[in-house]
Amino acid sequence: MKKSLRYTLPAVLLLALGIVLGWNLQQAVSTTDTLASLRKLEEAFLTITQRYVDPVKPEPLAEEAIRAMLTELDPHSVYITAEEMKELRESYQGSFGGVGIWFEVVDDTARVVATISGGPSEAAGLMPGDRIIAIEDSNAVGLSSREIQKRLKGPEGTQVKVTIRRLGVREPLEFVITRARIPLYTVDAAYMLDEKTGYIRISRFAMTTYDEFLEHLEQLKRQGMQRLVLDLRDNPGGIMETAVELVDELLPEGYTIVYTRGRIAQAQITRRSTSGGRFEYQPVIVLVNRNSASASEIVAGALQDNDRALIVGLRTFGKGLVQNQFPLSDGSVIQLTVARYYTPSGRLIQTPYHGGDLEDYYRQKFANYETTVFHPEDYINEIPDSLKFKTVHGRTVFGGGGILPDVIVPPDTNSILLEVSRRQLAFNFVRDWFSKHEFELRQQWTNRQEAFLASFTVDDVMWQAFLDYAQAQNLFGSDSTATRRFTIAQAEAQRETLSTLLKAYLAWQLFGREASIRLFNQIDPVLHAALKYWDRAEALAAYFAPKADNPLRKGR
Repeated sequence: MKKSLRYTLPAVLLLALGIVLGWNLQQAVSTTDTLASLRKLEEAFLTITQRYVDPVKPEPLAEEAIRAMLTELDPHSVYITAEEMKELRESYQGSFGGVGIWFEVVDDTARVVATISGGPSEAAGLMPGDRIIAIEDSNAVGLSSREIQKRLKGPEGTQVKVTIRRLGVREPLEFVITRARIPLYTVDAAYMLDEKTGYIRISRFAMTTYDEFLEHLEQLKRQGMQRLVLDLRDNPGGIMETAVELVDELLPEGYTIVYTRGRIAQAQITRRSTSGGRFEYQPVIVLVNRNSASASEIVAGALQDNDRALIVGLRTFGKGLVQNQFPLSDGSVIQLTVARYYTPSGRLIQTPYHGGDLEDYYRQKFANYETTVFHPEDYINEIPDSLKFKTVHGRTVFGGGGILPDVIVPPDTNSILLEVSRRQLAFNFVRDWFSKHEFELRQQWTNRQEAFLASFTVDDVMWQAFLDYAQAQNLFGSDSTATRRFTIAQAEAQRETLSTLLKAYLAWQLFGREASIRLFNQIDPVLHAALKYWDRAEALAAYFAPKADNPLRKGR
């Protein structure tokens, strides 16, 4: 069994980092330059709060001063308020005290999309489609999603009264729900694409992600999985340890996964794989895009540099900073960079940044993205030798920030599917359509997800309604405007694809995220392109076949 890495970076080390940095800070305060700067800040703060023409609240002034100081450092050293910190902690712990529903606000009212299986709302009797009209006898109509979440959350074991309206029921219904620990799952979808290809999509790296990944990996192996697509697109990262644990399951013993370098000795960390991984030898393809960041880039970089997986998609974001959280007296936190991440070959994941100009930082990111997507050969030809690195088996990979995929799949900018998705035309149409036809749709398809996925079709009535909606939203036409225009004939030519998109959004309304992802994947050009490169992924996997079967590993 794979040795767990969860506790190999103990809390003692994190504490040590804080202690050492705190000691350095105390030492620094004794220097003349630092003391003079602190006095200057104090003088400015007191002058503003005491002499400005209008009364000034000191707290927001202090918060803005902290934010301004951090802006001079790097784009990801930030100030986090106490309230924001509470929400952030919940998201990465993988659970919170709540009622266990997914909802969206439609026409000023929260509509339950799904209840979490085994959760308190399901036990109390809430159903998909219920409209929340009051929480604790206080009107909930017109509230934002954030405000509704805030009112529904609370300490585990406490109760909250929720009043709803239900289709087909004349009078409002009241439910008293006992809040419980609600898991926040980070694996959005895990299923078989075909008889031997498994697919796992991870939305972020939280404390629960490793266990979720293992559970789904074993389920797919029992279903016959012989190769894996790991989808990290739009994954903003999260906890480094979880990413390291995941990579460790895909690598044999002794390979570098990631290392960090910083000013202090405790920030010099190298992580290597251990023995007993659950999927060490089979082919793997990893999907990434410009929103794959931080821990996602650690995974992609480690698998690319060790020649373990084929990376497909678009260049990743380029966030490779090790950050520690330093609490302030009011519960707020300074999230400060203390080191940088490097891939096994020595590539710095972080995009270069010169302090103070965030707009220029993101402008340059976008320019690099455009070049790598639409002119990859030109971009690669201009990369200096100092940013060229070698993988374990001698392939050339490139630095400069982010992970450049082995196979770049540019978007089809002339695609009507891309335009409909970008402008959320299908999403908005389906939401309105579902509101009008919800009763009959739920009556026909509730608890019949597999039947819906297999047999539901967008009929002529729904298709024509979508065309009419798209026409009203100026999708069609020939006049020259800033908005790209298409013809109805082009839409008709892509009816099957666009109908699958509509069906996917209906599946989200009826069954939740995983069902919709399975349909989105049927028309996903990046996934379809990736599946054409199994020969390259298999060639990489061959390096890791057991020694007895693989001459490439003799003597390793």
